[in-house]
Amino acid sequence: MKSRRPLCPPARLAVGLALSVSAILTVSSPALAIQAGYMDRKASPCGDLFRYANGAWLDTVSMPAEYNRVGTGREVFDKNQEVVHQVLERAAANAATEKDPSLRKAGHLYAALMDSARAEREGVAPIAPALREVDAIQNRAQLTAEFGRLTRNGIGIPVTLWPEPDPDHSSQNIAQIFQSGMGLPERDYYFRSDSASVATRQAYVDYARHMLELLGQPPERARADADAVMHLETALAESALTRVQMRDPRTLYHRMTVKELGALAPQFDWGAYFTAAGLPALGRAEVQLDASTPAFTKRMAALLESEPLDTWKAWLRLNVARRSASWLSRDFFDTQFAFTSRLTGQKAPLPRWKRAAAAMDDAMGEAVGKAYAAATFPPSSKKQMLVIVSNLRAAMAERIAAAGWMSDATKRQARRKLEAILLKIGYPDVWRDYGPLQIDPASSASEDLTRAEAFETHRKLAQIGKPVDRTEWGMTPATVNAYYNPQVNEIVFPAGILQPPFFVPSDDGASNYGAIGAVIGHEITHGFDDEGRQYDAQGNLKSWWTPEDDRHFKARADAVVQQYNGYVAVDTLHVNGQLTLGENIADIGGLTIAYHAWKLSLKGKPEPPTIGGFTPDQRFFIAFAQSWRSKVRPEALRTQVLTNPHSPAPWRANGAVEDMPEFHRAFGCAEDASTSTSKKRDTIW
Repeated sequence: MKSRRPLCPPARLAVGLALSVSAILTVSSPALAIQAGYMDRKASPCGDLFRYANGAWLDTVSMPAEYNRVGTGREVFDKNQEVVHQVLERAAANAATEKDPSLRKAGHLYAALMDSARAEREGVAPIAPALREVDAIQNRAQLTAEFGRLTRNGIGIPVTLWPEPDPDHSSQNIAQIFQSGMGLPERDYYFRSDSASVATRQAYVDYARHMLELLGQPPERARADADAVMHLETALAESALTRVQMRDPRTLYHRMTVKELGALAPQFDWGAYFTAAGLPALGRAEVQLDASTPAFTKRMAALLESEPLDTWKAWLRLNVARRSASWLSRDFFDTQFAFTSRLTGQKAPLPRWKRAAAAMDDAMGEAVGKAYAAATFPPSSKKQMLVIVSNLRAAMAERIAAAGWMSDATKRQARRKLEAILLKIGYPDVWRDYGPLQIDPASSASEDLTRAEAFETHRKLAQIGKPVDRTEWGMTPATVNAYYNPQVNEIVFPAGILQPPFFVPSDDGASNYGAIGAVIGHEITHGFDDEGRQYDAQGNLKSWWTPEDDRHFKARADAVVQQYNGYVAVDTLHVNGQLTLGENIADIGGLTIAYHAWKLSLKGKPEPPTIGGFTPDQRFFIAFAQSWRSKVRPEALRTQVLTNPHSPAPWRANGAVEDMPEFHRAFGCAEDASTSTSKKRDTIW
């Protein structure tokens, strides 16, 4: 998915399908949602389903310079963005007369984002006030206060402050303190010794130097400051958790009082920080919060005292500039793009309107999404989705009942959790109120975006200490993704993903269950993967497994780790089976559940006929594999493997079917047909 600031706590971020920035494809016939022309009939589906389903497309597709990946998800994203683009163009053209105040604000903000001439004229001026605040810092107390002011404006450094449902009392929000402040994708980038990682670190230092020069630093001073920033971030990273460590929710839960937080990190004035962030009541000694990453917080506070003040100020300048670089003058944008393209492989930036539409989805996603949903997701589609989800739930209940490795006691708790899952489809029942958001038509894009970020941050921080709002959505309606949130025990499917070829209302059933059914099953299974299973039906971090069942689950999960460790992602870099474990369990279980749900949907009626030479079972699996159709630049694929909990697309397709007997029967595969050398594993779900 596109990069965006999480609407959920970074520690236990809701688990999404993550199709990446990956439109509605032309369907070859109303009853056939798969694309036969994309297939490679010479490939064996038994050995490589992904290639069989997508090979002809893989061999002929071209990669636009501005993309780092192409495929099904990207096409749906592009088609959705075209709809959003039309909404925004109308809103900008009619802003003076628009009666809907949210759309009026959206029109003004979009117009500012599209004003490249103004951005060139103003240069660094839009962020000059923030830079002056940094320059005025004279001591550690003022530095701490600046951290709080930046937090209030949506720049959560050197820690992120955000609300989360209390893992012990999931109906109530508490504050969460989480590691932050590192400019590279994740902490291991600071320490890997391979040549690509060394080159990335040097490129980051060069980027920091160039950005500081654009802010007015003399070249020698900018070079020294860039080196100092790298030293500071490396010191922060030394105590940061890895991506794999962050997958364990119990590792991330450290409830303590503010007094205890002060004892953990005494060099940091927490009361002053919370006050500057706009939350003075949070600074009381007896208030409890979740210090999710205590080792990082302790190290950060020590560095606050030991590192030169000028180093911290240089680091703050870089973060302020980085936050707004995309909407400043071209020299800032080019500097930002030159570095990020090393990680993505993009050869050229996206057109300005596409970047503006994505920024609008971040800033005012529900205002724009309301119009998007009205144009793309009719009530009939929602009704049909409810039926499909109902069948998926029923299939999951049957799988739980049939799990011979689980005791009756654990099964009862699993069914209770399944029945309690909250379902959200398409768009919110109550739309967000953007009334307090101030968008000034006379302001620059950067200034208005800062106000939008501050508005959203204030809205979220105000939830600390209050009941969890179970009606809130963590994705916007136009998003091409879905998620499961373990702390609310909810599955959420935005209208953006409920489009062809993922969901085709006129489909005969097999393809729909193979595509969107697998998505639904994926999110349901997340409630029972290695992370989700640690939460109960109410979203509390509370074990409901017998010790023996717990051991059985871990043994089966370890087999999944070993299976995916065997897959090569790019060059000699293998998939990280431990990092991707939860998503792999969800892929495998989700597809299995979707298959059985499709059979349930037939209600004893004869199966649909063979269409286009494909049996219903074959269409089911081909639709699943084509939903993962994608081609990715090597740089982006490497970044994904090192940082992302989702396996690359070919292994999401091939890995899910490797030990699925229904797949092998559908294509007449030999029993020893396999896409890896891993031993046959026992199923989980």
